[in-house]
Amino acid sequence: KVNPCDPGLSLSPGRSVMAEPDYLEGDCDELIKPKKLINPVKTSRNHQDLHRELLMNQKRGLAPQNKPELQKVLEKRKRDQVLKAQKEEQEAHKKRSDLEIELMKRQQKLEQLELEQQKNEEEQENTPEFVKMKSNLRRTKQEADGEERTT
Repeated sequence: KVNPCDPGLSLSPGRSVMAEPDYLEGDCDELIKPKKLINPVKTSRNHQDLHRELLMNQKRGLAPQNKPELQKVLEKRKRDQVLKAQKEEQEAHKKRSDLEIELMKRQQKLEQLELEQQKNEEEQENTPEFVKMKSNLRRTKQEADGEERTT
């Protein structure tokens, strides 16, 4: 006869390799029966609140965007490259050669001259016609006086 308290139970041919525990039968009261361990994380109030909040957010469709670690690393690298490129551009603007400085000065002077010419043209367009004719007459008179003195 097989004693259920005996640890050396033989497996019948129809059973799997895993033996069923013999203490479930309730025949042996002298064995210590295992109890399910309490998980301190799951019993903590913070964990329960967080879990409840996550469930509510999932029902609403506000699930957090959990990205894979590889994607996070790639995005961080890309962000760092963009920042580095911007920094290099700023340094390039700061470190201009003498030639670039001279060219910038000339360009500014040319722009100022063009603005002055445009202002003069606008002033001439806005002045009445008799004032224009008077200035033309003065020029022709000065040119005529200049020719008489040279001859």
